[in-house]
Amino acid sequence: MTGPLRPAFHEGQVLAAADLSATVEYARGTSGRHARHLHDWGIAEGLGLVTGGRTDPLTHARYVEVSVVPGIAVDGTGREVVLTEPVVLRESDFEEVNGADQPTDEPYPVFLTAADREPARAPGPVGCAGGAPEARVEESYQILFGRLGDERLADEQRPPAIGAPPAGPPVRWLVLLGYVRWTEGHFSGVEARARGVGVRFAGVRADTVSAASGALTLRTGPTAQEGKPALVLSGGDQPSLVFGLYQGSGTVAPLMTLAANGNLTIEGSFSGRMPVGSTLVTSGTATDGTLLPLPSGITPEQIADGRVVIHVHLTPRIPPTATRTTLVTAVEAAVDGDRRVRCRTRSADVALAKVVERPGAVDFLVLATIVATNGGG
Repeated sequence: MTGPLRPAFHEGQVLAAADLSATVEYARGTSGRHARHLHDWGIAEGLGLVTGGRTDPLTHARYVEVSVVPGIAVDGTGREVVLTEPVVLRESDFEEVNGADQPTDEPYPVFLTAADREPARAPGPVGCAGGAPEARVEESYQILFGRLGDERLADEQRPPAIGAPPAGPPVRWLVLLGYVRWTEGHFSGVEARARGVGVRFAGVRADTVSAASGALTLRTGPTAQEGKPALVLSGGDQPSLVFGLYQGSGTVAPLMTLAANGNLTIEGSFSGRMPVGSTLVTSGTATDGTLLPLPSGITPEQIADGRVVIHVHLTPRIPPTATRTTLVTAVEAAVDGDRRVRCRTRSADVALAKVVERPGAVDFLVLATIVATNGGG
């Protein structure tokens, strides 16, 4: 098997159409292999589904007109698919594919695929060679409606062989643009995700990413937006790794900073999964009827499913006596299944032969023992 053939020319060579086409195909093949093997296919820019409100002139019912905004996608063969202008989705095309379906609230997938077409002829007289083949090919597109569940076809597609150029007809690669909802003969809304499958965006494959400026920033959008997260790896005199949120000035306010010496600074609190056998403690004073708190990081759900076992120790608080003839004792000091304190004290005045019971208070100690980390037992 041979590798890609690069055209080469020499003085006096007679160039045939195949020679000139080979120069174009070589460049297309190189570009396609680069896009296919150094990037993940998907939407690179734009191509979102947007809606505009409309009214049916016959029924006066409200519906939406759905359009695809301009943008670029790279398919799994390495071919670019370019929309230079907005495209309005035609309801007749949808009905041709799904018109026989029963009414449903489920959204239908919309796909974009590459297509080669002959370019439109410019107006004017046709020359003597009017029957000759076109000297240009329009790298166009086609928008397709899928049936319910067809969105999974996109993940089942397989790229061409290593050395193959970008795909051309009749090969078709589907790029999911989103979903449309259909109600009473019209589009009624759009979705970016349905049945666990969402729009796929282009990515990059790299073991090393380097920054010429000495600082590498990862963010969740193409532009810096206030309140959005960012991860900044900085070199220079004070190397650091910073996670934070963008401010209005475009700078990143640190929430967590890892310095070159290993020091970790966190602006908020730190919590995490405790290993089996760990014990957390909380203590304090509670009166009768009070619900005892849990140690920080422990939830009622962890207790209910058996991941955490609770131990409670109570010590009644005996109030000072008013007279030498008064005797105060604890009648009850307990906690029920809801961790609610039950505490009462009894005051007996020997001289007056009077006995009084009152709500009391206890000093409590709550211990939480981690016995499992992933559900019961």
